[in-house]
Amino acid sequence: MSKQTCLYRVSVKALVLNEAGDKFLITKEDTGIWEIPGGGLEWGRDPHQELSREIKEEMDLETTWIADTPSYFLFAPSLFHKDFQIANILYETKLKDLNFTPSPECREIAFVNKDSIEGLDVCPQIKDLAQQFYERTIKK
Repeated sequence: MSKQTCLYRVSVKALVLNEAGDKFLITKEDTGIWEIPGGGLEWGRDPHQELSREIKEEMDLETTWIADTPSYFLFAPSLFHKDFQIANILYETKLKDLNFTPSPECREIAFVNKDSIEGLDVCPQIKDLAQQFYERTIKK
């Protein structure tokens, strides 16, 4: 019997909700793929500080609040590295405003839900989030 190795890259992601709380924010990258804002969590770093840094770096936006505990944990294959999976930890996050500065990691923004991602080129975890988000919001 051989022992298999499973490697995960941990990412912290921002769950930014619209005012009604029924949609979440995604960003379109230079690649044309829509993603959840955030990025990789380096070993020994604080998730809240890294999430604020990623949002500032990618969108030039100020984070005003990040929840103490994560709202979702999502797992997906890496689009660019076949050797590992991505473990996404999503924290509900509030931003000062949405006046972003375009960058290679954020060309456009949109608030979406399960129905509005149809036809968009989204990362696999967005489909999972949309389904879980839908199930959670209809139970309220």
